Amino acid sequence: MGLSSPSHQRERDSDELRFHWCSPLDSGQQKATEKYQVGQLNFDGIVDFAKEADRLGVDSLLMGISYHMPDPLPMIGALVRETERVKFILAYRPGLLSPTLFAQIVNTVSWMSDGRISLNLVAGISPAEQAYYGDFVAHDGRYARMNEFLDIVHRMWGGETPLSYSGEHYRIEEAQLGLGYLGGGRPEVYISGASGPAQETALQHGDCWLRYGDTPEGIAEAAAPVLAKGGRVGIRMHVLARETRDEALADLAEMMRDPDEDHREWVAKFVAASDSEAVKNSFRLAEKADGDWLSPVLYSGAVAYRGGPALCVVGSYQEVATYLHSYKAAGVSEFIFSGWPTRDEMRTFYTRVLPLIRKHEDDDRSAA
Repeated sequence: MGLSSPSHQRERDSDELRFHWCSPLDSGQQKATEKYQVGQLNFDGIVDFAKEADRLGVDSLLMGISYHMPDPLPMIGALVRETERVKFILAYRPGLLSPTLFAQIVNTVSWMSDGRISLNLVAGISPAEQAYYGDFVAHDGRYARMNEFLDIVHRMWGGETPLSYSGEHYRIEEAQLGLGYLGGGRPEVYISGASGPAQETALQHGDCWLRYGDTPEGIAEAAAPVLAKGGRVGIRMHVLARETRDEALADLAEMMRDPDEDHREWVAKFVAASDSEAVKNSFRLAEKADGDWLSPVLYSGAVAYRGGPALCVVGSYQEVATYLHSYKAAGVSEFIFSGWPTRDEMRTFYTRVLPLIRKHEDDDRSAA
């Protein structure tokens, strides 16, 4: 893709799947069908969650961004001092900060954390929410702006200084920063979205195209253009694994019991007003499911309450491990998961499911 690799990326087998987790607003909600607990910040709970992720060997924690969430930047600044190994994926939207200031902030965190920061650039999924922040740029224009934004920060990380730039969305004059990225490198860059502009941005300026889930067959079809041009593909979804399939289905039924239908209606209105292809695609996919199942282990019933990330792989430890391993053949290289309750599910996944996936990968290497 014409971009140098981030200097902090750890050494691993080139064919090894990577598994990240999404940091919750607090210690994690219990059900998939209830409203988010907003209006307060249990930061002690988030610190404790991050420390356990560090102990479990989680690759990275995604720190999301939305108007109803705490801002991820100050939280990452604190969390990197509370942890030792886990990386943090900062979700942010070009347009909120100037590219020069953004690079300055990321560079600072790289020194605070020994390079444990990655970026998830998001163009935005709701014109109404973008307007909260004074942003009225339409969908394709937001990606054009993102391209300019990333062009500028990549040039800065590449050592181009002083830097002047004149584009449709950004103009800077003689920009220079006294503190570069740790070691002269740059952060790993994930680009989210399902549209053509999102894919092109990921190929031109990113390391990984990140999208919501689908069946392995659906992912293979969507990912083909990115893979053909040398890009990587990651999936954002949920997972629910138990000792047996019956236990998994029983816990799933409990989490879907007594759903908040007012919340479901609010989500439906939000989606109707969204201009995001990723959001709309995930709901169209869920609507086509046979009794809320896209496959025997891929459950779509929570999407109506939680959106695209809530497509969930459900089953026994072995069923989940085998199904996730099958995404490798579709070209997927990494996942960002959540669960209900998310801390318990994270512990289950990394201690019970991940070893089985690694066994599948070992068997693949032995057979090669």
